[in-house]
Amino acid sequence: MQPLNGPIARRRFLRIGGGLAISGAIAPQFALADHEGASPKARSCIFVFLLGGPPHLDMWDLKPAAPAEIRGPFKPIATTVPGLQICEHLPRLAQLADRYAIVRSVSHHNHNHTPMIYYTLTGREVEQPGVDNDVRPPQRSDFPHVGSVVAAMRGGAAMLPGFVAIPQVAVRSSLAGEFKRARALLRGGGGGFLGPLCDPLCVDGDPGTLSAVPALERPDDVTAKRQEQRARLLSLIESRRPVPPDAGAYRDLRTQAVALTGAGGGSAAAFSLDGEPQTLKERYGNHRFGRAMLLARRLSGAGVPMTAIHFNEMTMCDGWDTHSKNFEALESELLPMVDQSLSALLTDLAQRGRLDETLVVMMGEFGRTPKINAAAGRDHWGSCQSVLLAGGGIRGGQVYGASDRIGAFPSSNAVDPVDIHATMLHCLGLDPARVIHDTLGRPYQLSTGKVIAGLL
Repeated sequence: MQPLNGPIARRRFLRIGGGLAISGAIAPQFALADHEGASPKARSCIFVFLLGGPPHLDMWDLKPAAPAEIRGPFKPIATTVPGLQICEHLPRLAQLADRYAIVRSVSHHNHNHTPMIYYTLTGREVEQPGVDNDVRPPQRSDFPHVGSVVAAMRGGAAMLPGFVAIPQVAVRSSLAGEFKRARALLRGGGGGFLGPLCDPLCVDGDPGTLSAVPALERPDDVTAKRQEQRARLLSLIESRRPVPPDAGAYRDLRTQAVALTGAGGGSAAAFSLDGEPQTLKERYGNHRFGRAMLLARRLSGAGVPMTAIHFNEMTMCDGWDTHSKNFEALESELLPMVDQSLSALLTDLAQRGRLDETLVVMMGEFGRTPKINAAAGRDHWGSCQSVLLAGGGIRGGQVYGASDRIGAFPSSNAVDPVDIHATMLHCLGLDPARVIHDTLGRPYQLSTGKVIAGLL
């Protein structure tokens, strides 16, 4: 199967007026099994994915009694939950500990970026036997991102997509230590075999501006009125033509595209932060991560069931891949950013009465090594990481599972990343055992994991 141009290929559908065309791009219909699950507690999910591997030992699972080469320079501080401590550089989140749960025992056997990004986003192993570090570009035969699964099951609302990615899953390439602007797309970020209809709408520019999604911008010579006229003309022409088998899916996507580009209701406004108070913007943070989190809150409230923030933007290295200067990067940039923006999101949702209906999940593809390396960094470590969950049916103020004395392996209640997926789906009212089919008709469960009942 030929590689795709990543999830962003969905923009082929977002053309102006008569320029909309499918050209055979819509995938065959996929079958869904009946669902007999309980009513959802969460109406939407904000999935914060810290690309590169956040260091659990320096954030959520400090080991002050471990040797210096393990514990590092950071100190644990008390939170509002008795007995629960987190890093001293997360003081705002320490005051909100009753609103989230920390799972300290998430574990997998792989320690490489690309297979673990694929696994933690899709819940499936890399499909190339004998090839661990699979760097192929996205394939239409890939398993779908958990956000694409939610989009397939739930769909969007009010002419909005079911899944928005801020930005698409990609890493910056590097040369002689200098990071280039070019982004390499990674597998696991799109709809895979569910087809383009389940790909995310990707916000790759500065979050909160319409220019961040070029597909939402009309050409200068196409006014909203002219676009509406084009859409009506196209509908008239199509009403006099034979109806193809998958016309319904195409028509739905085209209607959404027209609305998003400003006609028929202008739902693109959900992607703009212009109407947000300046004080609120400052509370989230005047940086890309803060704007991404605020945009995710807006999209969630507007009816987008899954918004995923695939964050790897920082100045000192590529995302959270802190092989060197780990503590310098964390203290000066990464931890203050997470502390500010995540605390603002949780507080904002709670004040709006929406935390109970909005599931928030923060994780990476793995944790980092217990032992600090010679460059004052920590290396890849799939055997243990910590995951934060809040809202949407999650019982806050608790720690689930534990790691051993140096944070190397789970010591109780080991959890696989797929169990996080299953719990997310459950909170959204979806049965993880529900079946989807690929384009060849082969059946797969939404998730192979088990719901973590202790979190609910």
